[in-house]
Amino acid sequence: MTDQPKLRLGTRQSPLAMAQAREARARLCAAHGWPESAVELVPVRASGDKVQDRPLAEIGGKALWTKELDAWLGEGRIDGAVHSMKDVETVRPQALAIAAILPRADVRDVLVGAASLAEIPRGARVGTSAPRRAAQMLHHRPDCAVVTFRGNVATRLARLASGEAEVTLLAAAGLGRLGEEGVGTPLPATDWLPAPAQGAIGIECRAGDAAVRALLAAVDHAPSRASVLAERALLAALGATCHSPVAALSRHEGEAIVLRAVLFSPDGNERVEGECRVTPGAPGAPAALAADLLARATPGIAPHFAGPPEGSATPR
Repeated sequence: MTDQPKLRLGTRQSPLAMAQAREARARLCAAHGWPESAVELVPVRASGDKVQDRPLAEIGGKALWTKELDAWLGEGRIDGAVHSMKDVETVRPQALAIAAILPRADVRDVLVGAASLAEIPRGARVGTSAPRRAAQMLHHRPDCAVVTFRGNVATRLARLASGEAEVTLLAAAGLGRLGEEGVGTPLPATDWLPAPAQGAIGIECRAGDAAVRALLAAVDHAPSRASVLAERALLAALGATCHSPVAALSRHEGEAIVLRAVLFSPDGNERVEGECRVTPGAPGAPAALAADLLARATPGIAPHFAGPPEGSATPR
């Protein structure tokens, strides 16, 4: 081979994003028999990393994690972009395609600062900027108070250590990718549902770039793709945004996926839950589940979900 890389992968430059990009590179090189030098990692500082003192929903939502990488893909400066799929907007530009989903890691949240939800001190401050985590915590522990925590894993742990909150919540997958598996206590996913697509790494490329799509397809993990796309289809049909407290959990049963979802009011007082069975012959099941949940949504929940926008693109 020549000295030129076969692929240029764009990534946010945070420690976790770089760890995810290195995993993508390692899997691609293993799949194709390439040396590490065949895949160049191209870091970019995303807008979402530049503002740390306000919740993401207040400053532009999930697009702040993707817009620079989208632009670089469009300009041809990179061939693919590595994303944490839970941070990718549900409806993406038609010019881009999610070409690969890597094998999904641990979907659970980890509680840091207490051994269990029951052992959180009464009246404790919970550091999080995620509406889902805030609503679930207030549902389980209405005596607690939520304070805004943003930043990478190290920043949030430092803020916790400095006494800005008594407990916080982090993704088990992210901790694992950073070599921090011993931090905190994982919460059972069946009781504390994760964010849709949590634990999944995706690689996006230009939709019309058949050569790159073929290279990336070598690391696409079909079961993980099926789960992630089902959860993203649910989000699209709900009209969920960064303000929407929604949790989802999928499990495989043979060729089918059982998708469970819960919608909350921001204060955690109200919740509505349902599940569906997604099979190769029933791709519309997540949308039907969304319609059922929205039909049963209480006044505290409904305003935070817009329903499917007319003429919206199918999540890809």
